[in-house]
Amino acid sequence: MSLFVPRFDDTVVVRDAEAEVVGQAPTGVKLLADSSASGGALSTVRVTLAEGADGARPHVHHNSAEMFFLLDGAAEFLSGDDVVTAEPGDLIIVPPDRPHAFAAAPGSPADILIVIAPGVERFEYFRHLRRIRLGEVTPESLLEVQELYDNHFLRSDAWDGRHA
Repeated sequence: MSLFVPRFDDTVVVRDAEAEVVGQAPTGVKLLADSSASGGALSTVRVTLAEGADGARPHVHHNSAEMFFLLDGAAEFLSGDDVVTAEPGDLIIVPPDRPHAFAAAPGSPADILIVIAPGVERFEYFRHLRRIRLGEVTPESLLEVQELYDNHFLRSDAWDGRHA
């Protein structure tokens, strides 16, 4: 077992009013702390989803675990082939290389704090998603940056069939 010890000099404080927000309803992402702010320890965002909105389609991270803490509403999470529903206060941690996805549960919004550890510089990934939504780059451009952001998309019959 190796131990990763992050190195950064000062406490990280991110004021809610000063955090950059990428996207808008039905999916908003508040950029809280990127890997560079925490010496590589973690990356943190807050995702707000309107009723039934998708958060992220199925994917894996090879080098990081991902933690989801449901602040409000209800959300569905894919972990491997299992789909679970989380409610406020529930915590889900997905290990590296495990397929996962998330969305607001049908009929409910969701407010989710997401932490990736160890951290990956992810803010530009969310800005890239915004550029796709605005038509500035193609959806296929995500394939070119999968390695950079350790975000590898895949298919999941369990996720695709969750409301069948």
